[in-house]
Amino acid sequence: MGDVRNVDVVVIGLGVGGEEAAGRLAAAGLDVIGVEHNLVGGECPYWGCIPTKMMVRAGSALAEARRIPGLAGTATVEPDWAPVARRVREQATDDWNDKVAVDRFTGKGGTFVRGRATITGPGRVRVGEQEYAASRALVVATGTVAVIPPIDGLAGTPYWTNREAVETTTLPESLVILGGGAIGCEFAQVFVRFGVQVTIIEGSGRILAMEEPESSEVAASVIGATIRTGVRATKVSHDGGFTVELSDGSTVSGEKLLVATGRAARLGDLGLETVGLDPSARFLTTDDRMRAGEGVWAVGDVTGNGAFTHMAMYEADIAVRDILGQGGPGADYRARPRVTFIDPEIGAVGLTFAQASEQLANVKVGHVPLSYTSRGFVHGPGNEGFIKVVADMDRGVLVGATTAGPAGGEMIGALAVAVHAEVPITTLLSQIWAYPTFHRGIGDALKAL
Repeated sequence: MGDVRNVDVVVIGLGVGGEEAAGRLAAAGLDVIGVEHNLVGGECPYWGCIPTKMMVRAGSALAEARRIPGLAGTATVEPDWAPVARRVREQATDDWNDKVAVDRFTGKGGTFVRGRATITGPGRVRVGEQEYAASRALVVATGTVAVIPPIDGLAGTPYWTNREAVETTTLPESLVILGGGAIGCEFAQVFVRFGVQVTIIEGSGRILAMEEPESSEVAASVIGATIRTGVRATKVSHDGGFTVELSDGSTVSGEKLLVATGRAARLGDLGLETVGLDPSARFLTTDDRMRAGEGVWAVGDVTGNGAFTHMAMYEADIAVRDILGQGGPGADYRARPRVTFIDPEIGAVGLTFAQASEQLANVKVGHVPLSYTSRGFVHGPGNEGFIKVVADMDRGVLVGATTAGPAGGEMIGALAVAVHAEVPITTLLSQIWAYPTFHRGIGDALKAL
C-alpha cells in the first residue's frame, strides 16, 4: 500500500456530471483527483446522446428524402450505414478514445487517475495501491449501467446493449428490441429507416409508457417497427440468430437482439457502507444541495433524478457551488425536461396528466394536434404530433406539457420556462406567438384550457 495522498476533493466517476464537477473544482484552485475506470465523458459522448443523435440525424435525412414525392418532385434513396458508422467513429468518439477529455480535465488543474475506486472511510478513497484522503469533499458520480433482465437463456449470448448498437459497422437484416422506452424507440426507428426489420417487445401496455398516452400513439404510428406490448420475454435462445419466447406463448426471431430494458446505478462495489450509506440502495438520496451524507455529494444518474446529461450538468453545478460555499438556488425538479429523439421528436416537461391527477385536486389539459396548426398544415408530410399542456387550475399555472412534432424538442423549451417559473396561465394567454410557427400551437393548447 502506498502513502496516503492528501487532497481537497476526490470525484469518483468522470461521466458528464463527474467531469463537470471535477473540472470546475480544479479550475477554482482545489486539489482534485478525478477517477474513471472507463472513458472520461461517460456514456453520453461515446455510446449515448452524441453518437445516437448522429444516427437519428442520418435516419431523418432518409425520411425527408422519401417525403419528396408530392412536395418537390421525385427522389431515389439508397441507405448506406457506412458513412453513419464512420461519422460516429471519427467525429463523435475519436474511435472511443478519451484523450481529448482527459486533457480537458487535466488542463484545468485536475489530476486524472484511471482505475476503479473504493471508498474506505470518510473522505478516503483507494484506487489500486494508492489511497487518497479528501479534506473538502467526496463526489460520487458513477452513473448507470444497462440492466440485463434475468431471462432464461439470455446470459452468454451475443446480445447488444446500446454500446454494441452504437459501435456496429454493419446492420443486421432483422433486430428484436427488448424494451419500448426512449432508447428502444430511438434505435428502432433509426434501424428501420436503414432497412432493418425491427420488432419491439414491451412488457407494459404501451411504448413510452412513462409519457402521455398520445406520445405512445404517435411513436407507435411512426417508428415503423412491429410492436408487441403487454408481453414479456420468457426465454432466449441463440443459434446463429435469436429466438425469443414470449409470455403469451408466441415467439419472435431476429438476427440480433438489443436489450434496452432500463439502466441501474452502480453502487454495490463502491464501499458506501464505510461512509454510512446503503450500498444496496437503488439510488443515492440527496438533499437539495446534492449532499448524500457527511462530506459526500452525489450527482448524475446515481441520484435517480433522471438519466439525462442535462440533469447531471444541473446537479454538478449545485454540488460545485455548495462545495465552494457559493450558495445559490438548490435543486428543484418540478420542471425536468426530456426529449425522445424519434421523428417526430417528443419533448416533455414536468408532470403528465396522470401524475398531476394523483397529486392535485383540480387538473385540466389543453390539447391541439400539430396538423391543425397553420405551420403543421404547411409542413405536410411528417407533421405528426401534438401539443398538450397540463394545468393546476387552483393555482393557475402549468405543471407539465408535451410537444410532439418536427421541432418537439425545441418547442418544449418555452413550456419548460413556464413550468419552472410558474408563469400564470393568464400571462401566457396574453403572449404574442409568432406566426406561422410550430410553437404558436402552444397558444392554441392554452386556449383549450
